[in-house]
Amino acid sequence: MSEATEEYDRADRWRAFAIHLLTASGAFMAFLSLIAAAEQRWVAMFGWLGLALFVDAIDGPLARKVDVKGVLPHWSGDLLDSIIDYATYSLIPAVALYLSGMIGRPSSFVAAALIVISSAIYYADTRMKTKDNFFRGFPVAWNFVVFTLFAVQPPEWAAFALVVLCSAATFLPVKFVHPVRVKRLRPLTLAIVAVWSVLGLLVLVDNFEASALVRWGLVASGLYLLTIGGVLQALDRLRPHRRH
Repeated sequence: MSEATEEYDRADRWRAFAIHLLTASGAFMAFLSLIAAAEQRWVAMFGWLGLALFVDAIDGPLARKVDVKGVLPHWSGDLLDSIIDYATYSLIPAVALYLSGMIGRPSSFVAAALIVISSAIYYADTRMKTKDNFFRGFPVAWNFVVFTLFAVQPPEWAAFALVVLCSAATFLPVKFVHPVRVKRLRPLTLAIVAVWSVLGLLVLVDNFEASALVRWGLVASGLYLLTIGGVLQALDRLRPHRRH
């Protein structure tokens, strides 16, 4: 019985460590994405970021299913995830925005600085998640924002204004939706995420030359994901006043 128990425990540890390796594979995807950015191969860059995003979406549920924290208590999956997320959600999109010259000089330098500094501060904030699983402040989803800027190609002033707005929102007590963990409107939110993902794939397939319908569909679905948390928060604050 003891040998069987020991073997079972060893299997658990290997299974849990395999999930850590899956998470860590996002670091290599980040590396490949950074190389593509340096060579200004934007489709490849966002393709690797998209694959890293997929890994980020599945590793958490897998980790909870096998109780990685309990099996390997000395390995922090949260810290590993944050390190990779900073690269894929913030640093590489900032590099792409700067290298593309989309905003022009010196605005692109300022925009990149705002992205990487505000994101670093955000990851150090222990209050980034609310009790109802929303993000508190803009959740440094710069991969989504910068991808949309590449797809839509707005005027320089508009792109810069969006970067400033999102950077400022990082420090505001405004809720932003977590598509999976937030229960309110979850089916609708997941449907919008699916729409955004399909449209984003079409943009990549068309080498950022997709139709206006695809591009503005990307903007509309992105605006929902960007604002629905704040809208629900505002509605919640209004409800008590309606009772009096």
